Amino acid sequence: MSITSTSSMSGRENKVVPVFPWFGMDIGGTLVKLVYFEPLDLTADEIRTEGEILMNIRHYLTSNRAYGQDGVRDHTLELNNIQLGGRRGNLHFIRFPTSKMPNFIELCAMRHLHTLTFEIFATGGGAYKFEKEIVEKLKISWYKCDELDTLIKGLSYLSKLNPQECFYYEEPQNESNPNKHPFTFDIKRPFLLVNIGSGVSILHVDSERNYRRITGTSIGGGTFLGLCCLLTGCSSYDEAIKLASEGDSTKVDKLVKDIYGGDYERFGLPGHIVASR
Repeated sequence: MSITSTSSMSGRENKVVPVFPWFGMDIGGTLVKLVYFEPLDLTADEIRTEGEILMNIRHYLTSNRAYGQDGVRDHTLELNNIQLGGRRGNLHFIRFPTSKMPNFIELCAMRHLHTLTFEIFATGGGAYKFEKEIVEKLKISWYKCDELDTLIKGLSYLSKLNPQECFYYEEPQNESNPNKHPFTFDIKRPFLLVNIGSGVSILHVDSERNYRRITGTSIGGGTFLGLCCLLTGCSSYDEAIKLASEGDSTKVDKLVKDIYGGDYERFGLPGHIVASR
């Protein structure tokens, strides 16, 4: 898609746009999500002065979809030809297990990334957990951003980049022909934002700067991965998702018709609705 935004790179007031490369990280309890901005408008002077290290980093990240056994670049999430911090480029999204974070730090040191990137902005619990090791080994400026603040700002940013990205179904009961509509955040406020990570947080959002966490649960993605590892012997999130895509939930789901012998007409529940998983 071709999209334009005027959002700043750092999200801080009066901040000079940092030199390339640009990275952002969300270090969660299960996965690390890394975003890389690939500039498309480098000037002749920038190309001449960027050096072999930066060129190799850009080529390594953009020419591969897998990095070792655990790193994956999800090309389906890629945002092409966007404006960010006054520059034009592509956003690439890479993920790997949080358990491999020490390996990632060693990879950065090995490829001399720390000689080029002086600032990295990070969120998630791992931004605190790995701060000391990263600062000591990579000698970079490490900025921690509040997880829920960045979640809401990121949602607002994506909705401006692509208004069709967030949507709702007007009549979700009509499975054969549901009415799909884009969700307009500026109009439909307040709203509930459910963030499903290793755990789950539910936020009541009045505006980008005015929100509160109203509840949550410890049963989330971490629970899913833990159960998958115990029941199937898999060892990673991607492996669990692959196994799930190959499975057939109808063989284990208990449907309304399994309990009532057909539809539960009093409450309008058709027999094919899942009653228990």
